[in-house]
Amino acid sequence: MITPQEIRKQAANWYKSFLTAWLQGETMPLEIRFGKVKTSDILEDFASLHQAIQSLKKTSKEELGFGYCIEFREVATRRAGTQWLPSRIYFETDEDYLKFLKKEKEFRDFTESAGLIRFRIPELEPWLYQHPLKVIENAGKWADLLEVCQYFISNPNPNLYIRELPVKVHTKFIEENTAVITSLLDFLVPNSIQPAEKDFRKRFNLKYDEPLLRIRLLDEEVARVHLGGINDLSIPLSQFNALTIPFERVFILENKTNFSNIFNFLTLPHLTGSVAIFGEGFKLRLLGHTTWLRDKPIYYWGDIDAHGFEMLSVMRGYFPQTRSFLMDAETFRTFKKFAVKGAEYYRSSLPHLTGEELQLFYHLLQLEDKNRLEQERIPQAFVLEKMCSL
Repeated sequence: MITPQEIRKQAANWYKSFLTAWLQGETMPLEIRFGKVKTSDILEDFASLHQAIQSLKKTSKEELGFGYCIEFREVATRRAGTQWLPSRIYFETDEDYLKFLKKEKEFRDFTESAGLIRFRIPELEPWLYQHPLKVIENAGKWADLLEVCQYFISNPNPNLYIRELPVKVHTKFIEENTAVITSLLDFLVPNSIQPAEKDFRKRFNLKYDEPLLRIRLLDEEVARVHLGGINDLSIPLSQFNALTIPFERVFILENKTNFSNIFNFLTLPHLTGSVAIFGEGFKLRLLGHTTWLRDKPIYYWGDIDAHGFEMLSVMRGYFPQTRSFLMDAETFRTFKKFAVKGAEYYRSSLPHLTGEELQLFYHLLQLEDKNRLEQERIPQAFVLEKMCSL
């Protein structure tokens, strides 16, 4: 025998379908099927059956004035005589159903929100059918949400910061409601989004606080002609990608964690036509879309450890012409006494290393100690000698 708790659970499971049916102007059957009570059940435990029926009646419309109705059927048995057993449980009206779930106010808010959405942006009708619960979750916000949507419909490529958008909502509102706005705009302007981007600003063509890349122009004359003598600067990624300064070769210095090799970066010597980029760990991967690097000789200098060779492989995957600098077996042997124990490393294959680099990489993996030679442990005089001989 079904219990009132099970009835409530099944009724709650209908709710989304009930909302969609209402939106589509349809009537949803609100009937719970639970099977027939067998005569054997009556005979085996009549007291428990009677108690279950009384429990059903206690929370039914007959007792409460709302909720589910119970339809009975007459069953004649030889041993227990004539019995009236439940045969059907159903809700007579939508009001009975909503009041049973305590959803009357929520449903009123839903119909009001749906009406506003249909009036302001009729194109969202199919979206409503797919996301009725989102309509409820955002009750009270729809005037502002639709204001934002209407702006993007007219301006699908704003190229503005969120704070600059000419809409009658405050900046925080958009930032706090990106999930539902994303769902709406994905539906409304699908041809104007960047589908691979998860970040709201990038996905919808907004400006954002870009990561900065630090560079040093190692040629003083180039710095004088193109930047008024400025030779050390940090610039947003988009401006970095658009640089037109005539560099002839590029040095990339990378450090994974504490950037202690900043002094290696700051003390690089004057080199004609050269520029140095400070990789700072994850920022190294940002260089993959920098087109002006594709035809330049690139020298990558990282720690001689497993991570350093991983990043070298990444760089060479972007730019096949990349050469390693001071990441060879000779350098490691020469200064091995300065090596330290590196972090554990689990990758065993790096596809873009040369044979000699792979040999050193595997050698480092086999060492239990002194398997990491940091850049700053290599004497400055040795660095300058090697760099000036390139």
